Amino acid sequence: MKKQLESILIVGGGSSGWMTAALFAHLFQGLYKIKLVESEEIATIGVGEATIPAVKKFNELLKLDEVEFMRTTQGTFKLGIQFIDWLRQGSSYIHGFGVIGQDWEWLRCHHYWLKLNQTGDAADFAGYSINTAAALANKFVRSQPNMPESPLSHIAHAFHFDAGLYARYLRRYSEERGVERNEGKIVDVKLRGEDGFIESVKLENGTVIAADLFIDCSGFRGLLIEQALKTGFDDWSHWLPCDRALAVPCARSEDFTPYTRSTARSAGWQWRIPLQHRTGNGHVFSSAFIEEAEAERVLLENLDGKQLAEPNRIRFTAGKRKKVWNKNCVSIGLASGFLEPLESTSLFLIQSAAIRLIRLFPTGGIDEADVAEFNRQTNFEYERIRDFIILHYKATEREDSPFWRYCKNMDVPDTLQRKMELFKANGRIFREDDELFSEESWIQVFIGQGVIPRGYDPLVDIKSKPQIVQFLGNIHNTIKKCVDVMPTHAEFVERYCKAENVAA
Repeated sequence: MKKQLESILIVGGGSSGWMTAALFAHLFQGLYKIKLVESEEIATIGVGEATIPAVKKFNELLKLDEVEFMRTTQGTFKLGIQFIDWLRQGSSYIHGFGVIGQDWEWLRCHHYWLKLNQTGDAADFAGYSINTAAALANKFVRSQPNMPESPLSHIAHAFHFDAGLYARYLRRYSEERGVERNEGKIVDVKLRGEDGFIESVKLENGTVIAADLFIDCSGFRGLLIEQALKTGFDDWSHWLPCDRALAVPCARSEDFTPYTRSTARSAGWQWRIPLQHRTGNGHVFSSAFIEEAEAERVLLENLDGKQLAEPNRIRFTAGKRKKVWNKNCVSIGLASGFLEPLESTSLFLIQSAAIRLIRLFPTGGIDEADVAEFNRQTNFEYERIRDFIILHYKATEREDSPFWRYCKNMDVPDTLQRKMELFKANGRIFREDDELFSEESWIQVFIGQGVIPRGYDPLVDIKSKPQIVQFLGNIHNTIKKCVDVMPTHAEFVERYCKAENVAA
């Protein structure tokens, strides 16, 4: 009989440490002794400020009140992500959350749009989704489930929020539920001689903390998973060549959008995230194609408000640990791997790993069957998100810089190539297992990035062209009417969740 697991040590705070601590504290209800060690002297990255709708599931698991959460974190709403200049300079599209139109009998809405698009009779694809249409109009309202026949019932939203405030919010939540925080830097990690498992960590002040299970939330350093256990890393930078980021806040502007904006630059892209008290900005770029000083100039020249701080400089390599769970250590957040925040997946990967660990949580010691399944699911998730991000770079017409020529001509993973070829043929996309991004997400990015299928599902031709025109026209007009009566994003935030001391 293996020794019963009794204690958990989380190494590192920030979003990953405190999200994990909060979830464990809430769900385990005192079953295990949970400690967290972090140092105020070690800065966190703190730029995971845009999310996807899955974060609502995490907040619901914790039973967080949405209004309190948003006021505390200076939060705003997010309907999707706008991509500017990705297909070509001057182009723009939105990857909106939620549904596209509605199915008609057997087929998805986009197949009918593809037929009309071939003859030049289709309206802008964005007009067939309530999320994208509302985003473009700077309108927002929460989903109205009491109106099941209306597009308003299909609105799907996520959040923008201050990552530092979110971590502090979850720290309070965790400590109220019994998590013990230890301040200090770790200077040594002791491994057991018989099996190489982690036995304890030693702090700078001499304190030794032992545990049965260790959660590495130490960021890029991978203090436990890599420095102590030498797990190894799968490098994906040949597909995702960006390896640097500069992040800087600026004053809030009048352009208070209910979406994240990603603008392609000559050697990467720039993000824009509107919060209640400021706007978050950053430039993700490849150091092989642009000097940091030039990347900083581009970022600072494209702020839409007064610069509020010096840029935070971040270095990274796209990829993941060869084993995210190794021996009695599970890495979560940046310690487990990094995919650039193009599709706002950073916080999702934290919550997903924590939930997956709970589903496969060991009882009487570490069982290799649980470890293997955890790593299998994690690998699949990372690889499919990786493919989705690569698609944005690969499917481009841009050839105006060496960076974009490289991206356009690079080979891509077979898993992505297969999806691209299938969609190019007749507009078909199939969600595999529990991969994160829905068929609607793939469809919007494919079309937005100029991957227009050669054909469409033949069952479309059962309907006459006038029938299709009427079907799509009804969707388009109904969505427009709904958007027309919605409040602006700024009005909704002001009424629903305005934070105190918000700068105008």
